[in-house]
Order: sequence, then C-alpha cells, then structure tokens
Amino acid sequence: MTPAKTPQTLKPATAAKKLGIYLPAAPQEFQDRELTRAEFNELQQTPPEWLAELRRTGPHPRPVVAQKLGISIGGLARGGITDPLTTEDITALLQAPPTWLVAERSTQAAVRTEAERVKERDIQRQEQSAD
Repeated sequence: MTPAKTPQTLKPATAAKKLGIYLPAAPQEFQDRELTRAEFNELQQTPPEWLAELRRTGPHPRPVVAQKLGISIGGLARGGITDPLTTEDITALLQAPPTWLVAERSTQAAVRTEAERVKERDIQRQEQSAD
C-alpha cells in the first residue's frame, strides 16, 4: 500500500505572482498560508470579491504595471517607479505621459519590431534549409 500523497502547495508569494496581484494588498489570511493546487484553481476560476477588486483597482505589482503601461520592468525602474501603482495612477500616467514614459514606450515598440523581424528571418531560414 502506498502512502497518501500530500497535495502540491503554493507559497503565498508564488500564488500572488501567478494571480497577478500585489501580495501585501491581499487579505492577511491569504498572505499567511500556503494554498493547495485545488484552492489556487478555485481562486482563478471563481475569484472572490477581494481578488476581483484587487485586480481591478490595484495596487498592482511591477510586472502588471509595466504591462499596462506598455513598457518593460526595467523601463519602470528607469522612470523611477519602484512602488506598486493603482489603476487610477496608471490611468493618470497614460492620459498625461511624462517624457520618460513616452521614451520607454518608443523603446518597447522598437524591441517588439526587432523581435518580429528576427522571428520572420528565422522562419525564412528554416524554410530555405528545408528546401
């Protein structure tokens, strides 16, 4: 007889990262205990009000802020943004973008264009080598 397996668990920081939320803004009971995979899946499929509100209004962690602003996490640091921002803060930045944000968005667009060019070049090389 094999012993019963213990369920896989996620630490609060890992769960918060996967859920796209800022851990210190989550309820204390979320911060204080590990979640089983089933509990995590339940949070994803039917988020409680606190999770929905946190995703909607923030504060948001840096990866989410960067994504909403259309820049890299490094761009946030270069712009002096080190603290989490709320949706309201992000909206204000997008409505009246400071110089650093305009520059970072331009840089990010150039990076995306270059990545697409390289991807297309690699596809062409694969097609040529297959011939």
